[in-house]
Amino acid sequence: MKKIMIGVFTLAALASCKDSEKTKKEKTALNYPETKKVDTVTDYFGTKVKDPYRWLEDDRSKETEEWVRAQNEVTFGYLDKIPFKEDLKKRLSEIWNYEKIGAPYQEGDYTYFSKNDGLQNQYVLYRRKNDEEKPEVFLDPNKFSEDGTTSLSGLSFSENGKMAAYSISEGGSDWRKVIVLDAETKEIAEDTLKDIKFSGISWKGNEGFYYSSYEKPEGSELSAKTDQHRLFYHKIGTPQTEDKMIFGGNADQKHRYVGGSVSEDNRYLFISARNSTSGGKLFMMDLTKSNPELKTIIGNEDTDTYVIENEGSKLYIVTNLDAPNQRIVTVDAANPEPENWKDFIAETENVLSPSTGGGYFFTEYMVDAVSKVKQYDYDGNLVREVELPGLGSAGGFGAKKEDKTLYYSFTNYVTPGTIYKYDIEEGTSEVYNKPNIKFNPEDYESRQVFYKSKDGTKIPMIITAKKGIDLNGKNPTILYGYGGFNISLTPSFSTANAVWLEQGGVYAVPNLRGGGEYGREWHDAGTKMQKQNVFDDFIAAAEYLIENKYTSKDYLAIRGGSNGGLLVGATMTQRPDLMKVALPAVGVMDMLRYHTFTAGAGWAYDYGTSEDSKEMFDYIYNYSPVHNVKEGTEYPATLVTTGDHDDRVVPAHSFKFAAELQEKQSGNEPVLIRIETKAGHGAGKPTSMIIEEYADIFGFTLYNMGFEKLPSKNKELKD
Repeated sequence: MKKIMIGVFTLAALASCKDSEKTKKEKTALNYPETKKVDTVTDYFGTKVKDPYRWLEDDRSKETEEWVRAQNEVTFGYLDKIPFKEDLKKRLSEIWNYEKIGAPYQEGDYTYFSKNDGLQNQYVLYRRKNDEEKPEVFLDPNKFSEDGTTSLSGLSFSENGKMAAYSISEGGSDWRKVIVLDAETKEIAEDTLKDIKFSGISWKGNEGFYYSSYEKPEGSELSAKTDQHRLFYHKIGTPQTEDKMIFGGNADQKHRYVGGSVSEDNRYLFISARNSTSGGKLFMMDLTKSNPELKTIIGNEDTDTYVIENEGSKLYIVTNLDAPNQRIVTVDAANPEPENWKDFIAETENVLSPSTGGGYFFTEYMVDAVSKVKQYDYDGNLVREVELPGLGSAGGFGAKKEDKTLYYSFTNYVTPGTIYKYDIEEGTSEVYNKPNIKFNPEDYESRQVFYKSKDGTKIPMIITAKKGIDLNGKNPTILYGYGGFNISLTPSFSTANAVWLEQGGVYAVPNLRGGGEYGREWHDAGTKMQKQNVFDDFIAAAEYLIENKYTSKDYLAIRGGSNGGLLVGATMTQRPDLMKVALPAVGVMDMLRYHTFTAGAGWAYDYGTSEDSKEMFDYIYNYSPVHNVKEGTEYPATLVTTGDHDDRVVPAHSFKFAAELQEKQSGNEPVLIRIETKAGHGAGKPTSMIIEEYADIFGFTLYNMGFEKLPSKNKELKD
C-alpha cells in the first residue's frame, strides 16, 4: 500500500477569513492500493519507452478487476466522508426533478414525443393520434433493465410509420442491438439484430433499412481494435444472416467508419466512407434501378462532404471543399463530381450548419460561438433571418418536406432549453415547452471575453456567474474545455452547472483551437503538430481568470471529458502550479497507444500517431499525459473519472494515468480514480448515476478548495 498525506481544512467560514488569519490543516493518511509494475518496453524510433502499467489494458483479467475494486474502495471511502456531499446530492435531485419534454414529430398516424417526469433514469417515448387523445407509452427504456443502464440509443420509422427499428446500448457500450417493431401493435416483429456499432438506421420505404457494423473482434469487445466498417441492408422478415453487404466487404472498400443514408424520396442511397473523424469519401446509388451501381461523388478523404437534399436528380451538397467554413452546392446526380458543382449558398466568414424542413433550407451560422439562423428557398433566395429569443444556441431546424411547422430549441448557460414551434411560411415562433425548473436565470449572467493565447491568437471565452460577483480572487471556478475534432462548444444550460452557480461558482468555457467554432482552419490549428496550441489556449484562459480576479490558483478547477480529458491531463502535467483541482473524465491519456484500441486509429487526423514518424512520435511523447507525470512534482487534487464499459476511450487510459499520479505525487493533494461500473463513455447514463457523479465531482472540488460546508450555507461570501 502506498501512503500519502492529504490536507483536510477546518474552515467555519472560509470567505470571511482575514488574510492574516491562518487556517489549521489536519493531516490524514490516504492509502492507495499498490499497483504492480511490469517490465514492458516499446522502442519508438530508437527511444525505449517503459510501460509499467500495460497489464491494466486487459479489461477481462481478474487482476484488473481487483485493481478497479480496490481503487473504488479508497475513492468512495474518501468521497463519502465529504461533509456536504449529501447536501449537494439533495440539491441536485431537487433541481433535476422537473418535467422535461422533447420536440414532437409525426410518423404515420401518430405524433411522437419523449418525456421525463423528473428523476426517471431514461426518457420515455409517448405517442398519440390527435391532440385531444391522452398520450400512450410507445417505448419505456426504464423497463429495458432493472438498474436503468440499458438505454435507447436510436429510433427510425418506415416511410408509412407502420414499422419501427430502435437500437439499445447495454451498460453504456457502443455495441448495439436493433429491435424491429410493428409500430401499430408495439409487438416485436422479428429476431433482434446484434453486434452493430457506430450505426444509424436508414429505411428504404417500408421494405427494410440500412445499418453499419464491424466483424465482432477477437479478444475483448470493449478494447480490441475495429477498423473495417461495413454497410448492410436488412430486409424486413428475413434473418440477419441473410442481410446483404452493400459496401466495405473488400480491401478497396476498407474504412473505419461507413454510413448509409436514403434520400427522403427513397430514390438514392448515399454512402460515406472515412478512415478518420475528419475527411471522407462520398458515394451514391440510384435505388430506382434493379442493380444500382456505386457512383463516386468524392473519391478522396480531403474534405467533409455530404448530400443534404435532392429534388429529383438535383442534389444539394454541403461541403468544405474550397470553403473551410462550408457552403452548399448543387449538381445533377448523373454527373455528381466536384467539377460540375455550382454554388447554391456560398461560404461566408461564419461556419455554416444547414438543415431542411417544409420546403426550405435553414442555415445556422456560428458568430463567435453564438447562433444566427437564416431561411432560404430552393432557388437559393433569402426568405428571412429567423428571430431568435436571445443570444445563445439554437438547434433542431429540421422537418419533412410536407410539414408546415417545425420545432427548434434555444438555450444558453443561464436559460434552460426551451422548445419553440415555428410556422415555416409565416416565420413566427411561439413557445411550445418551457421547463418549470427551480432556478432563476435572472440572478445570473454570461459575458463573452476575448483573451490572447501564447502565440497572440485571440480566443473567445464565455464566463457565467451570479450578477454582481465580487472579483476578489476567491470564487470557486470551473474552467471547462474540449478543443478538438471540429466540435464547437456553444452556450447551453446544464442542470448540474446550475447547482455550481448557486454555490457562488464561476463557470468558464473558452472556444479553443481544435474546435469547429471558426471552421476548418481553426480546427486544423489544434491538430497533430499544432496540438500544443490547444493546451496553450487553455492555460491562457486560466491565467486570464486569475489575472482578472475571477478566481485564483487556490480556487480554480479544470475539467474536460474524452478529448477534453486529454486537455486536462496535458494541462495539469505541464502547469501543475496553475490549478487547485483537476477533473479529467474518460480521457485519452496514453497518446502513444490510443490508436491500438477499438476505433481509436480513426482519431489520427487530430492527433497523428506515434508510428507515423520520429518527428510525430517526439511531439506526441512530449505531451502524452501518462508519459509526462514527473517524480517530485506537486500535482493538484485530482479526481479521474471513467466507466468500466467505455469502449470508445478505453478505461485503461485513465487507469494508467491514475497509477502514474499516485506513484509520483510528491504533494499532499489526493489523487483518486472513480470508476463507474456498467457505464461507458457517457451516452445513455441513467439520471441516478449522473446525480451521484456530480455530487462527487462538485463535492471533491469544493472540499479540496478548503470548504467544509457549501458556500451557499455561509452567511458571508465577501471579506
